[in-house]
Amino acid sequence: MLRKQRKRSSIMRNFTWRNSWGLFFILPSLMGVAGFHIIPFISVVQHSFMVPYGKEIVGFKNYGLVIQNESFQRAAANTGKFLISCIPILMLFSLWLAFFVRSVKRMNFLKSAALLPLAVPVAAMALIWRLLFDENGVLGNVLLGMGKPQTDFFHTSAAFGVLVFTYVWRNFGYDMVLWGSALGSIDEQLYEAAGIDGADRRQKFFYITLPNLMPFVAVITILSVLNAFKVFREAYLISGDYPHDSIYMLQHIFNNWFTNLEMGKMCAGAVILTGVIGACALLLQKMWKEE
Repeated sequence: MLRKQRKRSSIMRNFTWRNSWGLFFILPSLMGVAGFHIIPFISVVQHSFMVPYGKEIVGFKNYGLVIQNESFQRAAANTGKFLISCIPILMLFSLWLAFFVRSVKRMNFLKSAALLPLAVPVAAMALIWRLLFDENGVLGNVLLGMGKPQTDFFHTSAAFGVLVFTYVWRNFGYDMVLWGSALGSIDEQLYEAAGIDGADRRQKFFYITLPNLMPFVAVITILSVLNAFKVFREAYLISGDYPHDSIYMLQHIFNNWFTNLEMGKMCAGAVILTGVIGACALLLQKMWKEE
């Protein structure tokens, strides 16, 4: 009995020693995360309850100003609409392309061609879109030749569709490569066995391909959402600080608050968005575990 206790205490000492060395090696990363993320966010939460550039506590006044702000409501609605519209389109289109690329020759060439939009600088792409969709651009002259008035698409409701197209066009190659890697991880013997049992393409997709792709769906969705927030660069370069109402995103209003030094609203808005995103992440994680 005494020997077992000594052996157990020796194991605990080794386990603690190994943990301490692990913490020593990740300490620089922890310091970076604390210094550049955790501590600044704590400061943001603190200042969300205070007057800008002062120490007076105003409670939830800044939160009320943000929630009641019509521009914030419009920006939040547009951002949600954009995510709901473009993410399913991008994921389904890129998945279809991944299947198509695997079924043709010169697969590597098609992958490289699909990734070319990512290599185009944002400023150059914004210039190309202006040449196409501006009032005096290519499409405007085509409409003029057809006897119709020229249209500046970025100052009409069509701007939202152009922005969705921009996002899908720029990111479909990246998602296609991710889906291709996921498809390549599925054992071909599963398809051969299903074919011997008489399964058709639809049955193979729903009973073999789709279940094996589910572990990758969450990762690809998260990466797609992160890339969706980068589309602000294109919208800003094309339309400036105050674009058409249909493409006025959360990034626009935060940029305008920063320009106007409205720090109270910025801090309160950041805390609200962090809470919403965190709640959505926890909900998705819970649903994923239940499945």
